[in-house]
Amino acid sequence: MSARRTKFYLDKQNAKWMGVCAGIADYTGIDVLWVRIGAVLVTLMGAFPWTLIAYFMAAWMADPKPSGLYADQDDQKFWQGVRSNPGRSTRNVRSTFRDIDRRLSDIEAFYTSRNTRLADEIDSLR
Repeated sequence: MSARRTKFYLDKQNAKWMGVCAGIADYTGIDVLWVRIGAVLVTLMGAFPWTLIAYFMAAWMADPKPSGLYADQDDQKFWQGVRSNPGRSTRNVRSTFRDIDRRLSDIEAFYTSRNTRLADEIDSLR
């Protein structure tokens, strides 16, 4: 079974303790340092038992991140964008396909039009 790229995983490779903060950073695309600072600040500002309970629950329930989940850095950034804003990602993909379709249509119109100079050049290559 292949790993889902839209699922939350513990990031054991970049972990300091159990990989929860590194997993949150990987999931959201936020730098892991800021996630760790945020977790410490929330804990110190009065949510002490609840942040530890949530941390241990996340560590207990989440699966470790599979190796080779992303092909490269661009693939990782794409999937982080999909997780953070799926609607925007869908619009970007549709826009890209529309642009490719428009460019292919322009190429097709150029090559199928009555371009005698182009036809002469093709015949001269034969």
